[in-house]
Amino acid sequence: MKAFTAPMGWNSWDCFGAAVTEKIVRENAEFMAKHLKQYGWEYIVVDIQWYEPLADTHEYHHFTELEMDEYSRLIPAENKFPSAAGGKGFAPLAEYIHSLGLKFGIHIMRGIPRQAVHNNTKIKGTDVRARQIAKRASICQWNTDMYGVDPEKEGARAYYESLFELYASWGVDFIKCDDIARELPHEEEEMVMLSKALRGCGRDMVLSLSPGPALLEKAELYKQVSNMWRITDDFWDKWELLYDMFSRAEKWCTHTGAGHWPDADMLPIGPVRQVESLSNWTNFTRDEQITMMTLWCIFRSPLIIGGDMRGFDEFTMSLLTREEILKMHQNARHAHQVWRKETGGTEHILWTAVSAQGGQYIAVFNAGETDTEISLLLADLEIYHEVKGQELWSGEEISGKEVITVHLNSHGAKVFYVK
Repeated sequence: MKAFTAPMGWNSWDCFGAAVTEKIVRENAEFMAKHLKQYGWEYIVVDIQWYEPLADTHEYHHFTELEMDEYSRLIPAENKFPSAAGGKGFAPLAEYIHSLGLKFGIHIMRGIPRQAVHNNTKIKGTDVRARQIAKRASICQWNTDMYGVDPEKEGARAYYESLFELYASWGVDFIKCDDIARELPHEEEEMVMLSKALRGCGRDMVLSLSPGPALLEKAELYKQVSNMWRITDDFWDKWELLYDMFSRAEKWCTHTGAGHWPDADMLPIGPVRQVESLSNWTNFTRDEQITMMTLWCIFRSPLIIGGDMRGFDEFTMSLLTREEILKMHQNARHAHQVWRKETGGTEHILWTAVSAQGGQYIAVFNAGETDTEISLLLADLEIYHEVKGQELWSGEEISGKEVITVHLNSHGAKVFYVK
């Protein structure tokens, strides 16, 4: 588990829910390899219920039959992932994604399948059966697939080790583990056990914890056991959720650093909430999308695309390929909110970070409902000399000695790199 920089990739959930298929995954991977890999985008992640043959929407079929091997481990449904036939699992799909120069990830749920417990199936490498390690009182509130695993029971660690042995054999590079980040201490011991099993599997994998909001008082635990953890519940294309992210990022910004990244969740851009059509476009305005990318990048959240890349337009691509913005995502250090206040009849928010390559980033946001002009006092940023630089989205050259005057659209943002 390295992740020295915040991971960048794509996840199937926003667009396809539990209904994603191998064809869709391959085509999105091909798009990323052709158009985005050169900018640092690299992970392709298959989200929830790849083991559920009937999954067809963002909704779950409760207590349905799942695909599972003899050792209580879920395996891909062949009708959705045909290359998994013959016991190959995700190995062929991972191999294809690796051949494109990308990395492959999967979503898992904490625990052991209820189906395994009810059938009392085997645990690999032990004489223990599924019922002996299940913690039946530990259940997910929104999905019926799993029971928790009791870390105190013989065979519990062996079960998790067998899972990651399987995922390593498939060539998995990224694990998104769900139902594990926000109910601590209920799942804390199971989280630690899972993390140790992953670390011992012999393959380097990024570990992402969901859902949020994660608990701020457990930040050091998340850093020890994982690479990224959700600071919010599912983030969708609603202004009120983006507005709320400013306060979340302000609380978590001191915990970003090499190998551990507070996660503001996926970027719901382009076509989202689709199964087969590309017509359901994000509800975010262009200014709101610029605000989102600016905040995520100065804060250094993982960047995980949620829309169907096959339908991206020129503007969406410009969000994901703006090299100076992505350079900020790599180089920003000690990012933090400077102030948040009412000015000129609207709410403005000012963030700053230093660059690992020298210089300083200055991001200013208009959280209000009207376009505004604001004068930024350089003294607020503890800058007492003339600065020169550029606005990173437009490339506009700027300079100032005491004040920088900025025009901002409603819900919009500008970010400057100055020396």
